[in-house]
Amino acid sequence: MQKGKAQRRMAAELLKCGINRVWLDKDNMEKIATAITRDDIRRLIEKGFIKARQKKGTGRYQARRTAEKKRKGRVRGAGSKKGGKNSIVPKKRKWINTIRPLRRYLQALRQNKKINRRTYRKLYTLSSGGFFRNKPHLKRYMEKEGIEVK
Repeated sequence: MQKGKAQRRMAAELLKCGINRVWLDKDNMEKIATAITRDDIRRLIEKGFIKARQKKGTGRYQARRTAEKKRKGRVRGAGSKKGGKNSIVPKKRKWINTIRPLRRYLQALRQNKKINRRTYRKLYTLSSGGFFRNKPHLKRYMEKEGIEVK
């Protein structure tokens, strides 16, 4: 039979913690063993013969270490990314990032009378259809088609 089993159980209830967190003073086990009432246990707690051990927390060491590496630009490769290819930058955001500069560029060309309305409308429609990958692609197309940007 384990010494102080009943005392440990009562102490756990009084200290509002689990049985495993109850610490019993090894030097005063005789006094602890003679304690049979809750009042006896309360007195022993007051004297410091019985205590509740501190809760074990989750260490932040690894998190701090990883954060430091990320500040240096490490731990950011393809293997660290979770989710599909469109979860980091969604399809819609990619589309917005492509189409807005194209439309802005075409509007600027039209306003500065570098292209006429008809050419503008043709290039705008092609852009909306996803024909151009980016602005340099649009410029190359205009050069190839002989659309003069005066």
